[in-house]
Amino acid sequence: MIIVTGATGILNGATVDHLLKRVPPHHVGVSVRDPTHATHLADRGVRVRQGSYDDPTALRHSFTDAEQVLLVSSSDLTADVVAQHHRAIDAAVAAGAQRILYTSAHGTAFDTPYPPLAIHAATEQHLSASGVAWTSLRNGFYGDPAQLLGAWQETGVIAMPADGPFSWVDRRDAAEAAAAIITADEPYEGPVDLTLLEPVTLADFAASASELTGRQIDRVVVDDETWVSDATASGVPEAAARFTLSMFQATRSGHFSGSDSTLSRLLGRKPRSITDQLKDLDIR
Repeated sequence: MIIVTGATGILNGATVDHLLKRVPPHHVGVSVRDPTHATHLADRGVRVRQGSYDDPTALRHSFTDAEQVLLVSSSDLTADVVAQHHRAIDAAVAAGAQRILYTSAHGTAFDTPYPPLAIHAATEQHLSASGVAWTSLRNGFYGDPAQLLGAWQETGVIAMPADGPFSWVDRRDAAEAAAAIITADEPYEGPVDLTLLEPVTLADFAASASELTGRQIDRVVVDDETWVSDATASGVPEAAARFTLSMFQATRSGHFSGSDSTLSRLLGRKPRSITDQLKDLDIR
């Protein structure tokens, strides 16, 4: 059985949808914090059990009969995320899983300005020491491009700190690739980079936005401290602003500049481009 955590979220919810195109529903189970949010999966024949990274006993029960477990990285900003991940890995091992997969991030390393990458590195370290076969899905960045680009639709300007090349992948592509890896005839071992064929910059986003809207969208570089001051003045907590700044610092120091063709091979096509992703927004 394949057990997926976080299956009521956007990423792993889509992964389950893709798995159900590849394997019978009784081969799939989900471990979710609130099973009432997963009735749509139960109705399709998926096994639904309650599990939480903070409750090892419930987690082990939700992993019962698992051959493979896909762990989504925790988004709980109030928790000790590394400890949560360790508990999840240990529960999968205790339940007898033969392989553990984990949604990591491209650029994962301990020596990085961007804190989540060190969390992923510590999680991968624990996976490596678990004694169980493991696969780390090192996804490129994903999410709502509007959060990355600021108020460009109103201002005509992408005004952000200096950046460097990075991969902004579509969650739908990341989910499809995860399902392909889980069901592959030959297992993928260790870290797997899932990126665009060519990394992009915010200047590329500005060019795509200009093309789609028919008006000039400019990329303007804002000094780091000026950007933080402007963000806090608009109501963003300083800690949150500096967290976002650390991402830009990591891009321009080359932590995300690599690229790989694995995602394209898994999809059987090119991943959705940033232009494709911007088309999904209500832009004008």
